[in-house]
Amino acid sequence: MHAEIGDIKRFPSVKQLTAFAGLDSSVYESGTFKANQNRISKRGSTYLRTALFQATVAGISKQVNGPRNEILSRHYQLKRSQDKLAKVAIVATVNKLLRMIFGVWSGNTPFNTSGN
Repeated sequence: MHAEIGDIKRFPSVKQLTAFAGLDSSVYESGTFKANQNRISKRGSTYLRTALFQATVAGISKQVNGPRNEILSRHYQLKRSQDKLAKVAIVATVNKLLRMIFGVWSGNTPFNTSGN
């Protein structure tokens, strides 16, 4: 992912990194019409978006002794309990992973597995 993102300091906020990855929502409006359902913009880096998606799916997948990443799994289960479709919940979890990466990388701190 470092090859796709480059220097994290290029992105002053996680919103800008989210837009770079193409994970920001695209709002469809025309005149007085506003769409109820929005999709991700997909205008950013396809490689970064794919890597994040695959890492998220691997992180929430169940193993014999539980999921590979408890934080991502809990977030995914929360979204599913809110009646989100599986792919919508995965994209929300991808955004969670990207925020976690941004926080660890920009703060130059080790990853805290407790989620606090």
